[in-house]
Amino acid sequence: MATMKSLIGLINKIQRACTVLGDHGGEGMSLWEALPTVAVVGGQSSGKSSVLESVVGRDFLPRGSGIVTRRPLVLQLHKTEEGTTEYAEFLHAPRKKFTDFAAVRKEIEDETDRITGKSKQISNKPIQLSIYSPNVVNLTLIDLPGLTKVAVEGQPDSIVQDIENMVRSYVEKPNCIILAISPANQDIATSDAIKLAREVDPTGERTFGVATKLDIMDKGTDCLDVLEGRSYRLQHPWVGIVNRSQADINKRVDMIAARRKEREYFETSPEYGHLASRMGSEYLAKLLSQHLETVIRQKIPSIVALINKSIDEINAELDRIGRPIAVDSGAQLYTILELCRAFDRVFKEHLDGGRPGGDRIYGVFDHQLPAALKKLPFDRHLSTRNVQKVVSEADGYQPHLIAPEQGYRRLIDGSISYFKGPAEATVDAVHFVLKELVSKSISETEELKRFPTLASDIAAAANEALERFRDESRKTVLRLVDMESSYLTVEFFRKLHLEPEKEKPNQRNAPPPNADIHSDNHFRKIGSNVSAYINMVCDTLRISLPKAVVYCQVREAKRSLLNFFYAQVGRKEKEKLGGMLDEDPQLMERRGTLAKRLELYKQARDDIDAVAWK
Repeated sequence: MATMKSLIGLINKIQRACTVLGDHGGEGMSLWEALPTVAVVGGQSSGKSSVLESVVGRDFLPRGSGIVTRRPLVLQLHKTEEGTTEYAEFLHAPRKKFTDFAAVRKEIEDETDRITGKSKQISNKPIQLSIYSPNVVNLTLIDLPGLTKVAVEGQPDSIVQDIENMVRSYVEKPNCIILAISPANQDIATSDAIKLAREVDPTGERTFGVATKLDIMDKGTDCLDVLEGRSYRLQHPWVGIVNRSQADINKRVDMIAARRKEREYFETSPEYGHLASRMGSEYLAKLLSQHLETVIRQKIPSIVALINKSIDEINAELDRIGRPIAVDSGAQLYTILELCRAFDRVFKEHLDGGRPGGDRIYGVFDHQLPAALKKLPFDRHLSTRNVQKVVSEADGYQPHLIAPEQGYRRLIDGSISYFKGPAEATVDAVHFVLKELVSKSISETEELKRFPTLASDIAAAANEALERFRDESRKTVLRLVDMESSYLTVEFFRKLHLEPEKEKPNQRNAPPPNADIHSDNHFRKIGSNVSAYINMVCDTLRISLPKAVVYCQVREAKRSLLNFFYAQVGRKEKEKLGGMLDEDPQLMERRGTLAKRLELYKQARDDIDAVAWK
C-alpha cells in the first residue's frame, strides 16, 4: 500500500503544476477540480486564521480588521524528518526559502497587494505556499476570504456577494472537503460557514465542523450539543479548538506552547474532558490528513480516467494545430511542400465539386456570357441606315453591280468586333472566381493556419499564376474572335445567292432580282443576311469561348498553379525557409501551453501509477 505521505505529496505536486499552468477550469472538470482539497470556510472573526496557524504550528498569516484574506491561499504542508529546519516556499518565488515566518506573512501581504492593490478588493487568483516542517502532517488546505454580511468603507457594495461566489466556486466541487469554522460563543444556527456547507453538501458527507473560541463562552454555557452532534449532525465528528488569546498573539507566544496549552485545557476541562482525545488543532490536522488520504485513494480511478481523457484531447488538439517542425532545411522544405499540396487539394476540391465554388465558373458560361451576347448592339449596327452608310462607303465612287462584297465584309468585321467585349469579360469573370477560390482555399486549409507567412506567400504565388493564365486566356479568346473575321464561311453566302431563284409562296410579290440597288428593301436584305451570319458566329463563340477559358485558366490552375512557386522555394536558403514557416505567435504560445499541460498529465499519471498500488 502507498504511504499517506507519498499520496498526499503527489497530489500536492500535481496541484502546484496545475497552478503554474492555470489548469483551473474550462470545459468539463479540470484536473485541479478532480483532485481532493480541503477548503477552510468561515465568517470574519470566526477564528479561521488561528485554526490554520495552530495546524501549521507557526504564526504566519496576516491579521487585522475587516477582510484580511483577499486572495485564496493554497497551503500545502509537507512533513519532514525530525530535526530538520522548517522553511516555506512560494510558487511565485520558487528559488527563495523563507525560514522567518514573519517574512512569510509580509510576502503574503505583498503578493496580495500586487494583484488587488492597496484597496480592499478581492481576487480569485490563488497564492500557493508550501511549508516543510517536522511539526505538520501532510495536508493541503485552501484558506478562503472570510464570509461577511456588510461592505465597509472602501469596499464595493457587491463585495458580500463576490466573496460568497468565490467561496462557493471552491466548496461546491464534489471533490472538495469543507472545513466549516464556527465560533462556539455564537449560535451555530447563524454560522455563515454551516449555512453555506448545508447548501452545497446537504448530507454533510464532505463537511468537517470546527467549533472555535470554546474558552471564552459565557460562564454556565458549553458547546457539548454541537461537539456531540446533537445540535447539528454531520457525517464526521465535530472538533473543538481553543484559539490563542489576543494577549498571547501580542506576546508572540510560541505556537508549540499554544498547542500544549490547548491540550491541557481539554484534558482538565470538566465539560470536555471526556472528548479530549478528539479535540484540538493537532487532532484536527491528523483527522483531515487521514480523511484526505482515504478520499484520494477512492478518487484515484476517476482521476486517472480524467487524466487519460485529457491526454487524448490534448493530443487531438496538437494534431489539429500541428506538431513542432524540425529545424533542418530538408525537413523545412518537405513541410512547405506538404502544406502547398494540402492547399492544392482543397483548391481542386472547390473546382471539381467536392467543395462549393466551382459551379460559379459554369454560371459564367451558362448565364453571364449568353446575357452579354444578347446585349450586343447588332440591331443598331445592322439598321437600314447604317447598312446603307457602310455599303456606300465601301463602294466608293463606283456603286456595286450585283452584291456589295466589300460592304458585307465591313459589316461582318464591325459586328464580330463586338464579341471581344463579352470574350474578355468572360475571362475576367472566371479569373475573379478563381482568385476568390484561392483565398477561400487558403483559409480552409487547416494546416496553413499556423503559418500566416507561408499562407500569404502561397496566396501571392497563386494569384500571380492566375494573372499569367488570364493574360494567355485573353489572347486566346481574342484570337478566336479575330479568326471569325479573318476567314468567312463562304457556303453560307452561296446559299443566300441561290435562295432568290427559288420561288416561295410568300415571295410571289417580292421585287425582281434586278430591283433598284438603292432601295431600302435592298439594304434591309443585306442587314438581314449579315445578321444571320453573325448569329451563326455567335453560336460558335458561345461554345468555343468557354472551351478556351477552361483550357487556358481553369485547367492550368488545376495543373500548374504553384509550379513556379515550387521552383522558387527549391532555391531558397535555410534562413529564408525558416522565415516562411514563421508561425502565428498566439498559436505558438497555445502549442507551448498544450505541450506543458500534456507533460503535466503524463507525469501525473506515471506518478500515480508508481505510488497508488504499492
